[in-house]
Amino acid sequence: MSNETLINANPLPSLLSVTHLVYALHALSLLIGITTAATIIGAFVFGVPSIIAVVINYLKRGEASGTFLESHFRWQIRTFWFGLLWCLLGGFLFVTFIGIPLAIVVFIAAGVWVIYRIVKGWLTLRDRKPMYSNP
Repeated sequence: MSNETLINANPLPSLLSVTHLVYALHALSLLIGITTAATIIGAFVFGVPSIIAVVINYLKRGEASGTFLESHFRWQIRTFWFGLLWCLLGGFLFVTFIGIPLAIVVFIAAGVWVIYRIVKGWLTLRDRKPMYSNP
């Protein structure tokens, strides 16, 4: 399917609302991570709002097929799974004790990366444009 087809396909307004809801749930997890003792990446990956968001992504992504929202669903799903990967890597480094300083850097970098992805994705959705970047 060409990029032009994705841009021209009009999604249902309810699916557009669902996509905004998923970004809002991810943003809520980030806010929880910023304002509590949890880490940003930890709250994002293990927080209930983000887990609900990724479940919604998988349940609704078939409906987004052929629309510009398909790229947002892919963006959101990849953000979650790559965030989990970075969190696991940081956790592994943390338990090695020698890797604790590096683990802290990984956690901070992953937190900043996830914030960037949610903000960029949500702003792009607001403009009703597709996401074409790699994770």
